[in-house]
Amino acid sequence: MNARILVVDDEPDLEALILQKFRRQIRDGALSFLFACDGVEALAQLKANDDIDLIVSDINMPRMDGLSLLQKLQESEDRVSTIIVSAYGDMTNIRTAMNRGAFDFVTKPIDFGDLETTITKTLRHIQFLREARQRQADAERAHASLSRYFSPNLAQRLGSDPGAVELEGQRREIATLFTDIANFTALVETLEPSTLGSLLNEYLTGMTDIVFAQDGTVAKIIGDALHVLFGAPGEQADHADRAVVCALALDEYAQAFRERSHKKGVALGVTRIGVHAGPAIVGNFGGGRFFDYTAYGDTINVAARLEAANKQLGTRICLSATLAAKVERFRGRPIGDLMLRGKTEPLRAFEPLPPEQSEMPATKGYLDAFAKLEAGDAAAMAAFASHVGKHPEDQLASFHLKRLLNGATGIRIAME
Repeated sequence: MNARILVVDDEPDLEALILQKFRRQIRDGALSFLFACDGVEALAQLKANDDIDLIVSDINMPRMDGLSLLQKLQESEDRVSTIIVSAYGDMTNIRTAMNRGAFDFVTKPIDFGDLETTITKTLRHIQFLREARQRQADAERAHASLSRYFSPNLAQRLGSDPGAVELEGQRREIATLFTDIANFTALVETLEPSTLGSLLNEYLTGMTDIVFAQDGTVAKIIGDALHVLFGAPGEQADHADRAVVCALALDEYAQAFRERSHKKGVALGVTRIGVHAGPAIVGNFGGGRFFDYTAYGDTINVAARLEAANKQLGTRICLSATLAAKVERFRGRPIGDLMLRGKTEPLRAFEPLPPEQSEMPATKGYLDAFAKLEAGDAAAMAAFASHVGKHPEDQLASFHLKRLLNGATGIRIAME
């Protein structure tokens, strides 16, 4: 530490004695000294030199004494550490000085060996405080950056202890979720920039707040689309449960937001959500200059294709049986066995339901019709027709009825 010390004393010989005593440290560049004869001159030196690390001040001086100087220093934003110098036995002034923020004291006549020890100890303390403040500043910057991606709890953990969670690329079990607003690109062409900015900011703020409430990680935001991870970077034994709860909450928020937008004259499309679970490589990719915490692998690709499948199926949420199997007491409607693009094996998909909806008669009606379809029962068409007649808003049931009317059988669905 290259320390700069301001000595405040009206004794004319003290400057020469200090320069002689600390000549080696001055020569080595470890210490440098400034001098003032009283508190007034000391304040002027502090104003002119913002790099002073330590003050060594006498108490009894003309114009402004050391105790008054300490009071002024306490009132300032940058409180410079101070060693007070007082006559031996003057404990009243020493106590007052310590109450006003002095770090330590030495007595007169000055023992220069004791002064050197006290200065060394004080500078060590100053260095410790600076390092602590730097760590705090680094943590705050890290927290501000990480909060763009991670929930507040996880961002706090990463910011205060970066080693707590490894950000290097690693393979782990996760749940992943994609969202996208239908026909948003076409809508953008019709909106004023100010309207679009306000709309998108409000929507994304609400969506990310829901993700963070479940301690999810926002890996990417591209336009109106979100890519969300659960189980990374921090371990979450219940990552599948969190993903399902999050998907349902996102759907509820997006539907309410869409209704509010329609009342304002903005024809916002439905938000489609795809969810899957499995292994993925997650980590900080992109090099040292660009922080991009993301995930790669087939699990990510499948989740994205499940999100896109909603368009054909008429659903808003489509999640895999792989994910549903990891969720205790999962509630949902089977969609069918989807043949996703690039896959040779079908993937069973479900539409998750809130607890109250899973017990409704309409849900039972759909499940009965689907069971007939899965069993190859010829009565499946009539069952779906009856269900759609009672619940024309059920687009998934309408999808199956159209398939049956067009000659399809079974529950295997080739995705366009």
